[in-house]
Amino acid sequence: MPKTVALLAGGCKVQLPETFDLYVGIDRACLWLLEQGFPLDLAIGDFDSVTVEELALIRQQAGKMIQAPSEKNDTDTELAVKTVLSQYPKAVLTIYGAFGGRLDHTLSNLFLPSDPEIAPFMQAISLLDEQNAVSYLPAGKHQILPDSAMTYVSFMASQEANLMIKGAKYELTPENYFKKQIYSSNEFTSQAIEVSLDQGYLIVIQSKDKL
Repeated sequence: MPKTVALLAGGCKVQLPETFDLYVGIDRACLWLLEQGFPLDLAIGDFDSVTVEELALIRQQAGKMIQAPSEKNDTDTELAVKTVLSQYPKAVLTIYGAFGGRLDHTLSNLFLPSDPEIAPFMQAISLLDEQNAVSYLPAGKHQILPDSAMTYVSFMASQEANLMIKGAKYELTPENYFKKQIYSSNEFTSQAIEVSLDQGYLIVIQSKDKL
């Protein structure tokens, strides 16, 4: 069985399951992980958002710590994903706290597969919070099943990909095709949704309204 890995980003304040094999704290999220009583198997980031005292605590508690320079090509989350995949290439990654903070960080997290080093692993990566579940699919034909905790499903195709959607409440076929950056607020019916795209990758967002 592949290792299951929880990665905690800076905006993480969700109820975290205790069923993961490894817990990775990204920058300040390391503190949240420790506060909740979870193991800090790996701490990673430039740690520019913590105090000297907090950094010392993280270093003391972490099973392993990687402190990167502030000036780097990757965001802390991208660095964490690449580090985990380099050690466990067959792992299944769930990223918490990817949304709700800085908008540039949110967009970087959403478009993780645009990085050539991450792209081959896109189907093993998901982003999750209380309102959203994001997954990725490469070019080709796929079936999508509903997440019982969510209400809506949306699709965002990368690059100039042509997307087809069948079996959803609102289908996208050659007969009614129109080009948009994101096809949002769709819904499942009584069957799986079939999607196909001819290039790039597809971002699938299952979501619900905030209560």
